[in-house]
Amino acid sequence: MLALGSLAAWALALALLCLLARELWGPGREPAGAGEEEDGDDVIREEGPGAGHCRLICKPSALAQSLLRSLQRGAALQSGRWLWRTWPQLQTMFQLLFPAAHQPELARELLQLADGGLVALDWVLGPRGAGKRSRATTAFGIAPVLLVLPNASGKVTRGVLHLCLLALEQGYKPVIFNRRGHNGSPLASLKLQAFGDPGDLKEAVTYIRVRQPGSSLCAVSEGSGSGLLLSYLGECGSSSYLAAAACISPVFRCQEWLETGCPWLYEWSLLLHQKRGLSRYATALAEAVEMGRLFRSRSLREFEETLFCQTKKHPVTWDAYWDRNEPLRDADEAAVPVLCICSADDPVRGPPASTLPMELFHSSPYFFLLLTPHGGHCGFLREGPCSWSHGMTLEFFMAVAEFFRAEERLKGLHRCRRSVLQKREASSAACHLQEIFSWQRSYTR
Repeated sequence: MLALGSLAAWALALALLCLLARELWGPGREPAGAGEEEDGDDVIREEGPGAGHCRLICKPSALAQSLLRSLQRGAALQSGRWLWRTWPQLQTMFQLLFPAAHQPELARELLQLADGGLVALDWVLGPRGAGKRSRATTAFGIAPVLLVLPNASGKVTRGVLHLCLLALEQGYKPVIFNRRGHNGSPLASLKLQAFGDPGDLKEAVTYIRVRQPGSSLCAVSEGSGSGLLLSYLGECGSSSYLAAAACISPVFRCQEWLETGCPWLYEWSLLLHQKRGLSRYATALAEAVEMGRLFRSRSLREFEETLFCQTKKHPVTWDAYWDRNEPLRDADEAAVPVLCICSADDPVRGPPASTLPMELFHSSPYFFLLLTPHGGHCGFLREGPCSWSHGMTLEFFMAVAEFFRAEERLKGLHRCRRSVLQKREASSAACHLQEIFSWQRSYTR
């Protein structure tokens, strides 16, 4: 009876949440993708190899073909019908608001930065999986580190925690990066991390490489946290020290995104989360920021502008701020494979025709777009409350590692064959020279 009562309570809660999301989605962009599949939207029909109802959109390459074969093996991309499929708002709010079913064990490290500020690194320790040699260890050689970036407000959602637990089970060493003042990270200076400023992330990556010297490093971001990861990849280029990266429901054009506005319920939940986090530092931040205006802000755009543009000491214009923080400003410099998992019905990002940089995926050999008709924002729920995008992300990382290991073996085989041929040619030439030399000696006699 208790089990039936619990199930009934969950069903009632989900039904109420669905109705609330439909009624309170409020002003802002309309949920996208509701009729795009039936109308034959151009983005859905973009040329690219298919996998179930999803499409892998990218520049043709050997890596792309290898990734497609690997992703097609994933059960998440197989066609099917499930309860969450056509409810993008419900998928979005479920992942954002509902707590995780299992809380992992975390070990926090506070990393002091060059300017005296602090960021927190939460290492996920348990519960652990079976202990046998995992595919991740097989693919990377040594258990890789998975650097997880929450959304720009610092909220660690159930999706982030589930991804960490799944990665731990598959042999990764997950660690969550918390910005200054986010998620209980102490604010040791008056400087906060701007939307797309990768400076603190660079120092964190350097520390992780020293702490785990033999491990490969992969990174994944959720939602608006992609702004930081994409900025880092573009600014660092081939010196990012990452083996691969992934963005789940990324927001690409962030200035336009904030100016347009998000669905009411989503925006206010993130806005309240940020206000609550900074309220403990209100007295200290009052020296640099107009705190009264900050706490009265009614949108993410107003909050961001007050916190980083309308400062008391160094004010900047809104456009100048985004010239330095737009995630795709240096996207052409990225030099590691990046998988972006997006849904056409994402109600937070907006319509795919105007929010997805299709030219980037067609021109860069490093960017791959996995586009699915349904999934909401960071939802991608199937039969259960777990996102299939997490398994697909880890599958992508292992596929990239296996591809490059195969390439290295092939190059090593070519080098070995070339070395053998060179030795044979050198031996033949030496014999030939010896014959000439002997004949010359006998001739001179």
